[in-house]
Amino acid sequence: MTTVAADRVAVTLHDITPSSFGRIALVRDWLDDLGVERATLLVVPASDLHPLQDHSEPLVAWLEERRARGDVIAQQGLRNRCDRRPSRLGRARGGMLGIDPAAEFAYLSPSETSRAVEAGWRILRLAGLEPSGFVAPGYAYTQALHAVLSRRFAWWAGSQRLYGPGSPADGTPLAAPVELGARPAHRCGLLNALRRHRSEPQAGELLRLDLRTGGLDARRDVVAVEQLLGVRHRTAVTLDELELSARPSAA
Repeated sequence: MTTVAADRVAVTLHDITPSSFGRIALVRDWLDDLGVERATLLVVPASDLHPLQDHSEPLVAWLEERRARGDVIAQQGLRNRCDRRPSRLGRARGGMLGIDPAAEFAYLSPSETSRAVEAGWRILRLAGLEPSGFVAPGYAYTQALHAVLSRRFAWWAGSQRLYGPGSPADGTPLAAPVELGARPAHRCGLLNALRRHRSEPQAGELLRLDLRTGGLDARRDVVAVEQLLGVRHRTAVTLDELELSARPSAA
């Protein structure tokens, strides 16, 4: 008998901070209503250079509850942005590589990169929220960042690759995310994905959906997500589960 792989959806909620907590909690409840039982929560340890638990005990309690219900906690940088102004050469190089100049790790030295990652990891661990994975702000990875992450995390995710200590050097191919955020381009991507997933169904297909705090400001955005998730039944998975499934089978 041939087993048909179930369609899957991997929803990732970005930019979780004390200031975004109220909105994120509402979005997560809405996803529950849409049948997304598990999601990956990207937590910013110190968005204002103060540990998140110093500003929001309710956020910590909510994250603990969500993890108990099957969600996964991942670290999103330290502050989730870079305050350093890159040089003209750095801006030019970043532009050619498609790197957001505000991405936190884009222009940090190896030592600065290590300190930022370790500081964020310690903050979350002390809050009882030790993360299993990591996502770089803006999906902007550097060689130094890749080297540091293997010390602490089971996986780290890029826009089209999933990495881990035991994975190939260039990572494992991963479906590109459909992003919904503050920029109009994200909305266009969402509508294009809706048309594609309606017209080209494939058994076992993975849909990655990235939701950011700036998204879902318009009713049409909400409707588009509901339609995208309602095209056909999908099994919700986390990035943890995708990393586990990507590991080579033991001999």
